[in-house]
Amino acid sequence: MTEPRIYLSPPDVTDVERKLLLEAFDSNWVAPVGPDLDAFEARCAELVGVRHAVALSSGTAALHLALIAAGVRRGDTVLAPSFTFAATANAVMYLGARPVFLDSTPKSWNVDPEILADELRGRAVRGQLPRAVITVDMYGQCADYGPILDACDRYGVPLIEDAAEALGATYRGRPAGSFGLAGVLSFNGNKIVTTGGGGMLVTDDDSVAKQVRHLSTQAREPVAHYEHRTVGYNYRLSNLLAAVGRGQLQRLPRMIEARKATFDHYRAALGDLPGVGFLPVADYGVPNWWLTCLLIDADKFGATRDQILAGLQRADIEGRPTWKPMHLQPAYQDCVMRGGTVSAGLFHRGLCLPSGSALTGHDRERVVAAVRSVAAGQKG
Repeated sequence: MTEPRIYLSPPDVTDVERKLLLEAFDSNWVAPVGPDLDAFEARCAELVGVRHAVALSSGTAALHLALIAAGVRRGDTVLAPSFTFAATANAVMYLGARPVFLDSTPKSWNVDPEILADELRGRAVRGQLPRAVITVDMYGQCADYGPILDACDRYGVPLIEDAAEALGATYRGRPAGSFGLAGVLSFNGNKIVTTGGGGMLVTDDDSVAKQVRHLSTQAREPVAHYEHRTVGYNYRLSNLLAAVGRGQLQRLPRMIEARKATFDHYRAALGDLPGVGFLPVADYGVPNWWLTCLLIDADKFGATRDQILAGLQRADIEGRPTWKPMHLQPAYQDCVMRGGTVSAGLFHRGLCLPSGSALTGHDRERVVAAVRSVAAGQKG
């Protein structure tokens, strides 16, 4: 009998989420307002350790509104890592601003704090400071916020933390999403916590929370008729999806534990293969283990990253390359890039293995066998 396909990071939902969803449905709060939405926001704020959380239709919407709150306007510059999903840069472009891309550090694959500090220093001398800096907590591991915040504070540039992949991770004991002017979470279907689609802006800043909440509801003024003094957006999350999110948050510790077990299993089962490396775990924090990623030295392993992905596909297992850096994307080919060799190397050599929190021991063994068979086949 054919075994089922193993996906990279599928939703992990149970009767907990189903019960809350049906209760929300039966309550008739089938709208972008309601008690589940309020409770979901309150719980996210508590988990991240901030005063405010605003539930939105996507992480991209949260990035967009965070940039507006930071004062980004047409013609401005925003510093951002190149090694990231396109949403990080796309939100900058929505406002008519231009991203300047920065290379990664091999220590964690996050933005290199030294390159960031050098870029801010040089721009300060030229009188061309960026309007904002965006960091991304890559694959569920926080960036190195000590030196990053020092650099941003020195030059008075607001920081936005794209923690879309990192809910539940910590940096020196402090939760992901709690750094800078605002943090951004994603609840897309492949994230560690999903609502089937959605996002969250989290912040300690009262004025930012008020502005984002206002803009996300079409910037309607608090009067009886529909009054609009500025252009707003239809960015609020549904109460039904928030109910699913509430159930997911109840199970977050277990889901992190399951993904950590998968990482440990892969490292134990594949770490002896020549030419196989793993995403480094920085000593300054604890990841949420969202995805387990490998780096392949083709000369030592005997096969390329793409040959391994092809082997996984033959076994009906979903894998994918690591993010293609923004400076290599056709849509961003004209943007400034500082460095680039590290992030380019991570893309050309990197791949992500199935890491879902519902992955079984048998599933893990199938993945391991598929990877090892590629190595054995090349040697044969």
